[in-house]
Amino acid sequence: MQSSTEVAPVEAERLQRIREAAFRIRTNALIQAEVQGQGYIGQALDLADVLAVLYADQLNLRPEEPEWEGRDRCLLSIGHYAIALYAALTEAKFLPAEELDTYATDDSRLPMSAMASYTPGVEISGGSLGHGLVIANGVALGLKRKDNDAFVYNILSDGELNEGSTWEAAAVAAHHELDNLIAIVDFNDQQADGKSQATLGMEPIEGKFEAFGWITRRVDGNDVAAVLTALEELRGLDAPQPRCLIVNTKLGKGVEFLENREKLHFMSVAPQEWERAHRELKESFDA
Repeated sequence: MQSSTEVAPVEAERLQRIREAAFRIRTNALIQAEVQGQGYIGQALDLADVLAVLYADQLNLRPEEPEWEGRDRCLLSIGHYAIALYAALTEAKFLPAEELDTYATDDSRLPMSAMASYTPGVEISGGSLGHGLVIANGVALGLKRKDNDAFVYNILSDGELNEGSTWEAAAVAAHHELDNLIAIVDFNDQQADGKSQATLGMEPIEGKFEAFGWITRRVDGNDVAAVLTALEELRGLDAPQPRCLIVNTKLGKGVEFLENREKLHFMSVAPQEWERAHRELKESFDA
């Protein structure tokens, strides 16, 4: 039987601090998207609560020393979620807020798909999907061999589960007992060709990871308290197994008219709609 570390109730002040961080991450994602007028906006809004828990609470980082050996590593396998990551790195003080206005412009450190060689705090370069968990295995194994207690978090998408390399990596992680690895699957049921479940259904995701030897949990990814409690529990487990948190999220979360867009994977927002987007985001936060 696996043992666990009991997770104490979360203080209201701590939750409020994380919720405020999530609001700023969403706001900063919109600021970047407005530079180009389009992008992977829905994904950035849906993942903001998870990123706020990580970058405003859970990750052990030194923004003034991005390459610090003792840092936790957060690997964004889904490189096209870059505006979400840049917003989170701004929240964590890796980037100045004024730099967000340069997103995807010439000579910017913020390319459209996240790249480690450009941006402080970005651990891997994104692009073709299915590589993140493979790289996370290598990082987690390397840390173990160095007797480094840091954790590796790998954020991947539900569509990325269609890649065979993801499941090869899942098998490798369990074989090497990578208990310093936490995969976070963003289940928003959307990919380029339509609904993820209609394209190639992967449910039950928990059962599949468990069959490969992982410990899994599943929560509402837009519930800060649930995400925080689950991640603290998974990190505190005393079991020689990798861990996976599946988060159910809503594309465009916090901006109602974007939540209801028909085309959600890559969306365009008209110039006159940005003010409305910021207004609805503020209204949803204040509600």
